[in-house]
Amino acid sequence: MGDPRERNYQSLFSELAGYEKKGVYMLMNGVPASPMQIVQAHIVREDAVYMRDYVLNDNGDIKELCFDDVEMQEQDR
Repeated sequence: MGDPRERNYQSLFSELAGYEKKGVYMLMNGVPASPMQIVQAHIVREDAVYMRDYVLNDNGDIKELCFDDVEMQEQDR
């Protein structure tokens, strides 16, 4: 069936590609990023924690999705 992490990354890519098709602007740490760039960042930094920030338009639809690297203290991991 494959590695569970690989399935998670595939699922994340599918989710982000769907947002991209809907015109949702995506950023990673303040820099514009494609779904593939975001997934690759998650793969390279497996232990990193990213916080999602959804920005909505006046109709309540997602217009922007930001991923910000969250620094955690060693005791929190």
